[in-house]
Amino acid sequence: MTDDQPNSPQLYLITPVGAAASTVGPLLADVLDRFPVACLRIPGAGSEEDLGRLADLAREIAHARDVAVVIDDHVELARRHGLDGVHLTDGARSVRYARKELGADAIVGAFCGTSRHDGMNAAEAGADYVSFGPCRATALGHGDIAELDLFQWWSEMIEVPVVAEGALTPALIGQLAPISDFIALGGEIWAEDDPVEALGNLWR
Repeated sequence: MTDDQPNSPQLYLITPVGAAASTVGPLLADVLDRFPVACLRIPGAGSEEDLGRLADLAREIAHARDVAVVIDDHVELARRHGLDGVHLTDGARSVRYARKELGADAIVGAFCGTSRHDGMNAAEAGADYVSFGPCRATALGHGDIAELDLFQWWSEMIEVPVVAEGALTPALIGQLAPISDFIALGGEIWAEDDPVEALGNLWR
């Protein structure tokens, strides 16, 4: 994952939580054919068998289009199914472990909620990117919001790429675009009747 253009974030797509591989396959192929996705992330919920099937399918579809694939937290599953790395949901805590297990070339990202301190620790531990969110009020999680000034500060002070995710709207994406390297979208589109159209409305 590289950020080639300053002030022009790349699209980071999160697959539907708990989706069956058979359902999500055609949708994923359609989205990846229409939009320039930089990275695809698989949420970690589900059985080992279901996640394995989804990992294989996502890898096949994404790698055919030169898109990297990561999965939440499951280091061994990422290795076994030939994924590009992991997205760690516990901030900086597992970054060194994941790097040791997966090697120097793997993608190791860290979700750090709204904590600048966690983000800095993850970056120092060797994370390839740090993710903050949610970006506006939502009933999910702790109720904290990753404010625009967190992304502004990070983009000015820290070289490690930053991902904005959670409860995003077109207006928020417009505000985050100059100060984020990646914009992560998932729940914002899959809940809609036409996810491709929904993504088109968000990603212009």
